[in-house]
Amino acid sequence: MEGPVHQGKVLQGREAGGTEGALVLGGEGCRQDGGHTAAAEELQQVQDHRLVRGRAADRHHLGGGNVPTPGADAHGGAAADAAVLHPVDSGSGGRCAPERQWPPTGWLGWRPEVDVEQGTALLLGVTGRRRPGGGGCRGPEPSGRGGYARRVSVLLVTDERFLDHVAGRSHPERPARLTAVLDGIAAAGLDDALVRRAPSPVADVDLFRVHPAGHVESLVDLDSAGGGRLDPDTVMGPGSWLAARLAAGAGLVAIDGLRNGDADVAFCAVRPPGHHATPTRTMGFCLLNNVAVAAAALADAGERVAIVDIDAHHGNGTQEAFVADGRVLFVSCHQWPLYPGTGAADEIGIGDGTGTTINVPLPAGAAGDTYRYAMDVLVAPAVERFAPDWILVSAGFDAHRADPLTDLGLSAGDYADLMGRLTGLVPKGRLIAFLEGGYDLGALADSAGAFVAAALGVRYSPEATTGEGPGRDVVDAQVARHGLAS
Repeated sequence: MEGPVHQGKVLQGREAGGTEGALVLGGEGCRQDGGHTAAAEELQQVQDHRLVRGRAADRHHLGGGNVPTPGADAHGGAAADAAVLHPVDSGSGGRCAPERQWPPTGWLGWRPEVDVEQGTALLLGVTGRRRPGGGGCRGPEPSGRGGYARRVSVLLVTDERFLDHVAGRSHPERPARLTAVLDGIAAAGLDDALVRRAPSPVADVDLFRVHPAGHVESLVDLDSAGGGRLDPDTVMGPGSWLAARLAAGAGLVAIDGLRNGDADVAFCAVRPPGHHATPTRTMGFCLLNNVAVAAAALADAGERVAIVDIDAHHGNGTQEAFVADGRVLFVSCHQWPLYPGTGAADEIGIGDGTGTTINVPLPAGAAGDTYRYAMDVLVAPAVERFAPDWILVSAGFDAHRADPLTDLGLSAGDYADLMGRLTGLVPKGRLIAFLEGGYDLGALADSAGAFVAAALGVRYSPEATTGEGPGRDVVDAQVARHGLAS
């Protein structure tokens, strides 16, 4: 269990209330009663009720959600489905200091909604306690008198029909990629936090914001003829056009779901991928530009959008779609040189979009510390300066060190860190990630699981993070070019 608890103790898997005992679970650095380490010490006389999959004194199950939950606010407390907290008086000396030094406003698994001063707990739920005098914790609305109970959830937009896109028997962009992604999410133990949603085929009006009608009609004609090869890398089979329209519509379904409050973040597990598709050309395994369709819809609705592309290959199609559009910030961290040959450091946008294209062309071997550095000193400041309403992430997992098509050095643990940083840059319910590349199935499964877990504030690391490698000088140069030096 990971996360900060100030003036509190974490309880798990026990019933609380009355004189029933509970376990205080703490690791290194967790101290109570004047400084004694609490590893699994029995705590009697629990006065406030915080349960995980248990029942409070009134025997009502504690659940999540934004609706009143019986038993969830016993004695002014709060409850969450996946973790439990028992606050103690500030004068008792009790505290649990996490290994990581957290910002004073309180972060829980990189989620800024939680007030640690009054107590938090994590994994698939977040719990807080209202401050004395009526001030509330930042975060979810109360579910009952004196506290709140709310599950952190991810909207998973996917469909079995994505498996019907088959580009060839030996093609790296194969149906097994989607299976690996879903298996990785399942292995992370996230099923209870998933809100599953099927995509709808993108409507022409939404598609035409990015792709001209003539280009779309040519793809319709090829589909009617049974498919065929579009370029050396990109093929349409009998099920490809429907899969492509579903993939392009997935982001719009995610936008509606997040606007409705159905989840806190969304992940579109789609194929074919999209970020290489330009407005008028298919390429690089991509038929339609999925992230661009979503971004264009948001921009036309008056929203400011930041697209962060972490695929190892530069998202040339997305850049081309918005290179002159000041409503959309495009930031790409990618290997250089590499297909498709775009994404140089001096590509910064044109016209109204000048300055809203930021490329970070990293050399082969760049690894986790370099990416984290880029996020901290370049990507996050650029996004904050732009002040977007939404962040869309082109989540390519081919920067993994095991990927057969690239030469970067990330691990699944690094992908968790990247997502953790991104979730803090916009309010909850305003981040959508789209599956792009990733061609080693094991690495894809591990990375997708860690990435989606991090979106929930859960630390799931089937692999450790990696070190620096080359590329910090590239980041520093782009910080200076774009005026982001502190």
